[in-house]
Amino acid sequence: MWFSLSVILLTAWTCLADPADTMTHSMSAHRSASTRSRRMVGGTLAPHVPWQAMVYLGDSLLDGGFAGGALICDRWILTAGRNLFVNKSRQAIQGKAPTIPKVYLDISSKEQATAAKEHAVQKVVLHPHFQAQSDWDNDLALIQLKDPVVLSKTLIPIPLPCSSRSHLTEVGRSGAIAGWGLGALLTPASSIKHLVLPFANQSECKEEYEHQKHTPAVDDHMFCTGPTVYEENVCFGDAGGALAVRDPIDGDVYAVGILSYDKCCRTSKYAVYMKLTAYLPWIHHVIRGDTTESAKLRSTVMAEMYSRQPQTLPAV
Repeated sequence: MWFSLSVILLTAWTCLADPADTMTHSMSAHRSASTRSRRMVGGTLAPHVPWQAMVYLGDSLLDGGFAGGALICDRWILTAGRNLFVNKSRQAIQGKAPTIPKVYLDISSKEQATAAKEHAVQKVVLHPHFQAQSDWDNDLALIQLKDPVVLSKTLIPIPLPCSSRSHLTEVGRSGAIAGWGLGALLTPASSIKHLVLPFANQSECKEEYEHQKHTPAVDDHMFCTGPTVYEENVCFGDAGGALAVRDPIDGDVYAVGILSYDKCCRTSKYAVYMKLTAYLPWIHHVIRGDTTESAKLRSTVMAEMYSRQPQTLPAV
């Protein structure tokens, strides 16, 4: 691991608290203080999140723990690549294959993660440049389920944004993320919690981490969120969750990022995500089942179709 377990436990102990009840902007000062004292670090109990997946390696950090993921179609889960390894540092992972996790869907509490809610995994696909230069590079993985899930009101995928929706991550906007991150007494939350977090200035986030060890080198394939007004933030175990944003143009909800750096807790300001618009070609390539010959074959067929038409159209 990139730093000793003792440091992890000390950091987590200083920044974690119990789940909170739902907060509103109109709550009294007394209730605000009470909620914060119970306080992902902090977070409020979430409604059922129908795209949320639990990606499970083990109950404890030493066994790999468990984290989040997002159902993006009936057979594919998108998560952080680091979630598929017990020891998650680049040094420990080099040359090792990812672990096939257990995947649970349609659950809102840890106790619901039973055999009835488990979906068998066919394969996992890491991004080809995962951890190319650092622990956090291209921190994405796709998990293919053996069988399609039966979609319902409580189990639905979350759409991915097209590249033209860059406005969804602009400073001044916010997104919601859910997870089972560590809580009081260094234990995961028993029920799923959520936070609504503001998008952060990219240059400020990059500057915050560029001189720190064991933190992301924030690049154009990433974006950041800051803490809530009560200094609540994501923490250990929330990685892999989708940051969901509602588009004011069409009213639909999109997963704009997958949480990678979830170790901010109360010791760092910014959470860091993989920006999904930057990874759409890879995601679609994997889900389509492309081989090394697929692009060439498509091009050949396209050229053949044009060659059989009268030469009155512009060439491809």
